[in-house]
Amino acid sequence: MGEESGAAGTPHGPAAPTGRRHRARHRWSAFRHSPFFPAAVLVLIVAAAAGLFAGSYTYAMANPTPHNIPTAVTGVPESEIKRAEFVQGMERALGAELLLRHFATYEDARRAVEDQRVYAILQDRHHAAELDVSGASGATVAQLLTETAPRVGKEISVLVVVRDVNPLQKGDPRGLALFYITLAAVIVGFVGAIQMSVHAGELNPAERIAFTAAYSTLGGFTIAAVVDWGLGAVRLPFAESWLILALTMFTSGMVFTMFNALFGRWAMLPTWGLMVLLGNPSSGGAVSWPLLPSLLGEIGRWLPPGASVNAQHTAVYFRQHQHFFPFAVLIAWAALSCAIFWTWRHRHPGGRDTAAAAAVSAG
Repeated sequence: MGEESGAAGTPHGPAAPTGRRHRARHRWSAFRHSPFFPAAVLVLIVAAAAGLFAGSYTYAMANPTPHNIPTAVTGVPESEIKRAEFVQGMERALGAELLLRHFATYEDARRAVEDQRVYAILQDRHHAAELDVSGASGATVAQLLTETAPRVGKEISVLVVVRDVNPLQKGDPRGLALFYITLAAVIVGFVGAIQMSVHAGELNPAERIAFTAAYSTLGGFTIAAVVDWGLGAVRLPFAESWLILALTMFTSGMVFTMFNALFGRWAMLPTWGLMVLLGNPSSGGAVSWPLLPSLLGEIGRWLPPGASVNAQHTAVYFRQHQHFFPFAVLIAWAALSCAIFWTWRHRHPGGRDTAAAAAVSAG
């Protein structure tokens, strides 16, 4: 009996682990194809996104520290020693380098400020110094220079007079309004594209691009109208600001649409990472580029949020010195997104033609 029992148990002994593995694979497969799997993945993704969101904004904005500040100097100083002592004292106090750029006249230096090539102008006077800052060039930089210069002058026994030659508008004393309207355009831009996927999924690819352009045009108008006409927070050059906001919304919407064609239901992840986690903190809107970590300051100019802030900021405060570069960045991102979406349009989720073909195939 013992032998029979052992013999009977022999084939069942090694089979038991195989059976457990089979059941485990079956359960995993069932879980993978249940609604609980994407829900569990979303739990992990949302938790990670929350930490990354807080971390990216804290890293960029919580303790802005200058690295270098382009500063114009004019004329020949009465005392090279005093100027050098003042500059060295400023660099020690700021923990940053003043990148001095010499100009023959004050008018040349002011043109450099208008072109946003420098953030301040240092002039020598008899037993004194004048530091002209430009609040419109960067409120955080101007505030830092305004607080630091008199203190350094006192340490070296030199009177320092600070004035703001290009202040911010009264309705926007901290210079954040342009950042907020850009943030609205970026987020509503891709949220609109998400809603288009959910509620207008039968749109064909060309129709989807057209309707993205439509809500962007109308959305840009309403943002500008509310901030300028409704609240009076900032006086905008309305047509130009409207164009920038509409282009920003369209670019943001098409970035999501591109990722939607490439990654399907997970398109929100790269969109959020590019536009919100990386793009908005590096845009220079809440914290000026010289105060951002150097890598973020360089990257931000090449991303849609940074390009939008740059174009909007110049349109409002430096109207005669607008640059094509930020528009080129927005147009390039919009064109790239449209091109990739159009190339991969056969993977476009939805569309009447695709749905009809699927129905015929099923029939």
